[in-house]
Amino acid sequence: MNQSGLPTPPPTSATSATNPAQSSSNAAGQSASDVSLGSIVATITSASSPSQLNQYLRSCAPKDVREVLLASILPGSQDPLALLNARDHTLGMLYILSARLHTVASDKPLWHHIEGFCRDFIPEHARLAPDRVTLLATGIRQFAEVEGNPKLAIVPLSDLLVKYPPTLSHLTTIHPIFPDGKVCVATRHFTAAIPVLAHSITTIDLSLSDLTYHDNLIYHYAGGIALAALKNWSAAEELFEICASSPGTTASAIQMESLKKLALVQLIYRGKTSPPSKYMHPILMRLFKATPYSSFMNAYPLQRDYLRTIVENEQQLFANKLTTTYLTLHLSDIGREVGISDENEVKSLILSMIECSEISAELSADGTVSFSDPPVKFEKADVDRVLAQAQQQDALLVRLEKEMERNKEYLTKAFKSKDDAGWGPAMDEDGAFGDRPSGNWVEDMSFA
Repeated sequence: MNQSGLPTPPPTSATSATNPAQSSSNAAGQSASDVSLGSIVATITSASSPSQLNQYLRSCAPKDVREVLLASILPGSQDPLALLNARDHTLGMLYILSARLHTVASDKPLWHHIEGFCRDFIPEHARLAPDRVTLLATGIRQFAEVEGNPKLAIVPLSDLLVKYPPTLSHLTTIHPIFPDGKVCVATRHFTAAIPVLAHSITTIDLSLSDLTYHDNLIYHYAGGIALAALKNWSAAEELFEICASSPGTTASAIQMESLKKLALVQLIYRGKTSPPSKYMHPILMRLFKATPYSSFMNAYPLQRDYLRTIVENEQQLFANKLTTTYLTLHLSDIGREVGISDENEVKSLILSMIECSEISAELSADGTVSFSDPPVKFEKADVDRVLAQAQQQDALLVRLEKEMERNKEYLTKAFKSKDDAGWGPAMDEDGAFGDRPSGNWVEDMSFA
């Protein structure tokens, strides 16, 4: 047992401890029971060659067994991550963190281990295992979602993305994960993506990341959404156009969505749309012409003021609907519901609707809007009208009662029923009276 509490490799296996490559070459002949988390951690702490250590970690046990081992805890409930640090043990921590984040039954790592690794890891070492970097990035995002706070993933993923590639112009599998709808866009932290989006993608290195065609599309589309939300129209236009015109064997649904957003951004930014790129798949434009976006695009230059009025009215309509659902709501939440990102603009909209008596609400200093039912107001004419209607109904009832009192058939049936044995349901064969108490009905009955 060494000072760190880890098992010391036996003398006969000293070569394996100092040369993980040689150890890994024998791993295939070892049974799963010959490998433990303690021996793996001991190899991590004693390895001098990152490439040999990477080969050892890949082949020390069958995949399923290896992932369970890496996601486990040392004897005595000791966390192996507490014995490692990102600067000296980048590969070891990378394998353990990625395994624990994706193994269902494992104890998830503490956030300070994740943040510390993404901040301090050695990029050159991590590039030896690009698949584990992808696993780590997806695991961080999923872990934050399970914790109920997707914003937790922003800082570690940002650090990981900035440090991992040789330059920010290299596309990696982290790019579509960080600014996409699950992190920056979903949490509306658009500014967090600016340092990454400021660098155009010029290099694709498959040895750096196991990229797919859709990784490129998702990154540029999500980046365009973030920049459009920040009203950086020119940069958003560029990213949408890159996504929509990326060459491919077939047109993608993401490209269609990007083409729609491209048309809207160009109308806002330039007042008209630009001719499509020659690299754009021809079927995209044919499909686009069948969408409402194409009709809007054609009508916008001719009926700009009218279309803006429609949008403003729709925003007021959505804001009005919120009063029937919520008692209180913050300006940012209202803006998200009606599609306005600027809180000052939402504030002006709410104040104008309050002033026009379209809604009954109060706006506090912290931006919270409290909705209430509109006060009931009666004018003298309204009261007089209601009273006149009540008097008319009363006179009608009096007239009907007097007519019934003089109706011979009605009185005959009433006296006939009195002579019957009881006043139950059989008292009136037509069922006109229903249940009544016994007694002198004529004497008890009075008409106003």
